[in-house]
Amino acid sequence: MKQQIIIFDTTLRDGEQSPGASMNTGEKLRLARQLEKLGVDVLEAGFPAASEGDLDAVSKIAAKLEKTEVTALARANKPDIDRAWQAVRHAAKPRIHTFIATSDIHMDYKLKMTRQEVLQAAIDAVKYAKSFTDNVEFSAEDGSRSDRDFLCKIFEAAIEAGATTVNLPDTVGYAIPHEFEDLVTYIISHTPNIDKAVLSVHCHNDLGLATANTLAAIRAGARQAEVTINGIGERAGNTSLEEVVMAIRTRANYLPVKTAINTEQIYPTSRLVSMITGIMVQPNKAIVGANAFAHEAGIHQDGVLKNPMTYEIMKPETIGLSTSKLILGKHSGRHALRTHLKNLGYDLSDEEVNLVFKKFKELADKKKHVVDEDLEAIVTEGVLRTADIFRLEYQHVTSGTTVLPMASVKLSINGRPVQGADYGNGPIDAVYNTISKLTGSRAELLRFSISALTGGTDAMGEVTVRLRENGLVALGKGADPDIITASAKAFINGLNRLEYLKTHPVQTPESL
Repeated sequence: MKQQIIIFDTTLRDGEQSPGASMNTGEKLRLARQLEKLGVDVLEAGFPAASEGDLDAVSKIAAKLEKTEVTALARANKPDIDRAWQAVRHAAKPRIHTFIATSDIHMDYKLKMTRQEVLQAAIDAVKYAKSFTDNVEFSAEDGSRSDRDFLCKIFEAAIEAGATTVNLPDTVGYAIPHEFEDLVTYIISHTPNIDKAVLSVHCHNDLGLATANTLAAIRAGARQAEVTINGIGERAGNTSLEEVVMAIRTRANYLPVKTAINTEQIYPTSRLVSMITGIMVQPNKAIVGANAFAHEAGIHQDGVLKNPMTYEIMKPETIGLSTSKLILGKHSGRHALRTHLKNLGYDLSDEEVNLVFKKFKELADKKKHVVDEDLEAIVTEGVLRTADIFRLEYQHVTSGTTVLPMASVKLSINGRPVQGADYGNGPIDAVYNTISKLTGSRAELLRFSISALTGGTDAMGEVTVRLRENGLVALGKGADPDIITASAKAFINGLNRLEYLKTHPVQTPESL
C-alpha cells in the first residue's frame, strides 16, 4: 500500500515573502478556502508575531477551515509561541511550527549562540509549544548546511521534547539532489527516535533545484513536503506544489507514494494566487504555464492529434485545465454565470454575484464572447479589492502624434471624489502623473508589463506594475479591454497595496 505524502502549503506565509506579494486578510481567507478545496493537508497561514494584521488573518483562517490543519510559524521563544497559539487555538486541527537555525554560519554570525544553547532553545520551545497542542513541528533553519551529527542530535532532542514533525530546510537553495537524498538517508538512520515523528523537507529554488531536491528527499524517506502554489517565495521561490504533486502522480513507478491533492483544482488555485498577488506565471512554467500544453512544432501537433500521449505526459484535464471552455455572452443569465464562477473556484455571495454580473454585462456589450480569463479579471476587480482606499471612477486621455498627451482622472479616496489633470510623455505617463498628484504618492515605477488575457483584438489587456516607496515594494495588477484603463487600474492597485503595507508593518521572520 502506498504511503501518503503530507502536503504542507506555505503560500500564505513563505509565499507572501515574495517581493510585493502582500495580501490583505480578505484575500488570504479566500485563498485559504481554495487551498482547503485543493486538498492540502497542512496550511501555514502566517507568522502571527510579525504584525497585528498577520495575527488577525491567521486567526480568521484557523476559525474558518474545517478539514485542513492550520499552523502558525514561531521563532524558538515564548512570546512568538504565545502569539502562534493565540492565532490557531480555534482551528479544528491546530499546529504550532517553531524553528531555530542550526548551521555554524547562522549560529556564529546571526544568533551568536553555541550549539548547546541552540539545542536547549529548541528543547524549551518544543516543550512550551507542546503545553498548548500535541501537534508541534520543529524546523532546523539552514539544515542543509548544518553539521549532520548535530542535526541528528537536535532532531532527536526535539522529538523527545514532543515534536511530531521535524523539518529539514534547504533554506538558501544550496543542496544538490543526490547530496540532499544522502542527507535525508543519514538523518533517518542516525536519529534513534525518528520513527516517532514525520520527517519533512522545505526547499528553496536558488539553483532551480527545489522540486528535484524535494522528490529526492521523498525517495529517501521524507514524508512531508513543504511547498507553495506557483513556487512563489523569497528570492527565487520555493518548491512548487503543482510540480511535486504531478511528478508523484505521473511517475508512480519511480515514486511509490501518493498525495491527497485534488489535482483538478491545481489550475484554478494557480490562477487565484496569480491574481491576488499580482505575480504572473511565466509562460513556460511547468504544469500551470500558458505553454505547458501548447504544441507549435508541426511534428508535435501531428503526434498529439493522433495520440495525445505522444507529446503529453499528463492530460490537461487532470489539473483542471479544460480543453472545452464554456463561453458566455451578453444573453447569458445570472444563474449560468454563478454556476460557471463556482466551477472556476469562486463560491460568491449573492451580493458579490450581483456585482460581478453587472460588470460581466458591461463587458459583454463591448466584446462578443466572455471567457474564463475575462471573468477572473472581473472577480479580481469587483470582489477581491472591495476594501481599497483608492478607486478609479474614470479616466480620459488626449494623445496623438501632434498633441501633448494629457489625462483627466477622477478618483474616489476613502469614498471622497477627487479629480484633476496633468501632462506626460505619453498617455499612460500622463495618467500616472495625474493619479500620483491626486493621491499625493511619491511611488517609483520599477516595472511595467502588459499582456493580452485572450486572443483577438477585443481581448482584455492585463497590466502588471511594481512600485517602490520608502523602501516598501508592491505589485499592482489591472485588466480592461482598454489598455490605458488597465494601466490606471494596475497603478491604483499597486498604490492600495503600498497603503496596506504602510498600515500593516510586517516583521519578516528568517526564511526557512
